[in-house]
This record gives sequence, C-alpha cells and structure tokens, in this order.
Amino acid sequence: MSAVKIGVSRQVAIPKKLHDQLGLAPGDYLEIEVRDNRLILTPKTLIEKRVAEGLDDLKRGRTYGPFSSPSALVRSLHYETKQRKKR
Repeated sequence: MSAVKIGVSRQVAIPKKLHDQLGLAPGDYLEIEVRDNRLILTPKTLIEKRVAEGLDDLKRGRTYGPFSSPSALVRSLHYETKQRKKR
C-alpha cells in the first residue's frame, strides 16, 4: 500500500510502481468510485466508452444500412455528413 498527498488542485500522483504495474500511460482515463468510504480507481479506455455508445445506438435503432453496394454506403455517408453540417 502506498500513501499519496492530495495537491492544491485536488490532484493525486499515482506511485510509479503502481503506474507501471497497471501499464498506465499519461493521458489514460481512470474510472473513480466510492465504495465503503474508499476511492476505487479502475483503468478505462475510450474504446470501452465508444463500444457502450455504439451498443446504445443499436438498442435505440440509430443504425444505417444494409447497403446494396459499396457506392450506396458512400452515398449514405455523404448525405449524413451534409445533414450534420446543416445542424
């Protein structure tokens, strides 16, 4: 177990040994939660967030296709891009 100090802007430095053990890198995301009056930090990646968003899109029916050809897919992409630029 390691002790760390909370900085003036509420920042906490993760000890190098733990940082290396978990394979963390600068810019990585950590999920933080309180459990039994303890802070629990869990490494997270953006891909997990994007996968969750994608699954939510599927559940809500926000999908495109199927497409009859690759060119139909490209036309759909161009159309959606134009629609988003109008917003």
